[in-house]
Amino acid sequence: MNCGVWGTEVAEEFTIAPMRRLLKKAGDLRISPAAAEELRRAVGTYGLRVAQYAVETAQSEGRKTVLERDIKAASVRVWYSEEERTE
Repeated sequence: MNCGVWGTEVAEEFTIAPMRRLLKKAGDLRISPAAAEELRRAVGTYGLRVAQYAVETAQSEGRKTVLERDIKAASVRVWYSEEERTE
């Protein structure tokens, strides 16, 4: 599942302000505009991958509704697939 270009497009769904708030919550440092933009791209890419896996799961089970459990399972799936890529 390749989210390269899509992650950028999905990032547009999010505004910079929430990204800046997330960074501020993580540590009270100044935030460069480029850092907030990069977090926005990362959140968009990750969110899209989670959404795609969740939809895939619902469809494979013959459902037309994505459930909370689909999102939870997809989050774990994305997390572990990212861990394997970095090893």
